[in-house]
Amino acid sequence: MTLFYPWILLLILLVPAMVYLRYGRRRKLSLRFSDGGAVAQLPKSWAVVFQPLLPVFYALGLILLVIAAARPQKGLAESRVNTEAVDIVLLVDVSTSMSAEDFTTATRTLNRLDAAKMVIERFINDRPNDRIGMVAFSAMPYTVSPLTLDHGWLILQMQRLETGMIEDGTAIGDAIASAVNRLRDSVAKSKVVILLTDGMNNRGALSPENAAQAAKALTIKVYTVGAGSTGMVRIPVVDPFGGRQYVRQPAEIDEETLKRIANITGTTYFRATDLKGLEEVYRQIDKMEKTEVNLDQYTYFEERFMPWLLVGLLLLGLEKVLWLTRLGRLP
Repeated sequence: MTLFYPWILLLILLVPAMVYLRYGRRRKLSLRFSDGGAVAQLPKSWAVVFQPLLPVFYALGLILLVIAAARPQKGLAESRVNTEAVDIVLLVDVSTSMSAEDFTTATRTLNRLDAAKMVIERFINDRPNDRIGMVAFSAMPYTVSPLTLDHGWLILQMQRLETGMIEDGTAIGDAIASAVNRLRDSVAKSKVVILLTDGMNNRGALSPENAAQAAKALTIKVYTVGAGSTGMVRIPVVDPFGGRQYVRQPAEIDEETLKRIANITGTTYFRATDLKGLEEVYRQIDKMEKTEVNLDQYTYFEERFMPWLLVGLLLLGLEKVLWLTRLGRLP
């Protein structure tokens, strides 16, 4: 609590003088006794018992009025956040190779797509002030979500992604073009695409390099992420009888193409062979594209003088009423 007029509290120093003027110069006893002991043994009336409270009520009432006049206030802080917006489109490969189970946690094994969804969800939650969209792709791109600040809805749509939901293949160039199209009308200070894939461009009408040149022309940065271990990987397949089996296939990531995409747009290519590495990749990108936040702090004040005023007036009113009774006539 603060006081708007703190110097008014100096008036409290005058309270003892006012109490003295009201009670200190009362008339003296007109009867004298040779021995006051007999008088002291007489029973005390209620007036005698409560009479000393009058100056107390009077002093407290004056003090509370002085405090009310100083205008006690409670500060209510409010803030306004100004951000330099970043628009981000997340490109997620959902080709069948993303079902390879080569990512692990402490308790279970994950396929590449589930690991990506886990890491991307954390990335989205760490950027509440940015508009984020998502495009899934395999043989063709598929818009999961346009640019939005409703990150809860975006994450819900992402969790529905599955491998094989689109015709199989890896159309990296067309995926980048789709993301660029989402960002072409953006007025954000920074426009970013984060491409995650585990394969090689083998479908689509547009080459990855040409798509990267289009992104560069619109000042859109494309970070590329190669996900998955090296060597032979285990991929689940469904046999003719509906059972689940595993086949081993070589991991094929066109790292050279991914590096060229990043170089063309002035960014970095990242390689993640396990879950910890994938988490670190998105942490690094998060730091590179950090949103600038300016915080303006405001303080509003709520007046709190009324309780002091009411209690002070109550005490002075009570003192005045008691003054008009027998208590006011006692010395």
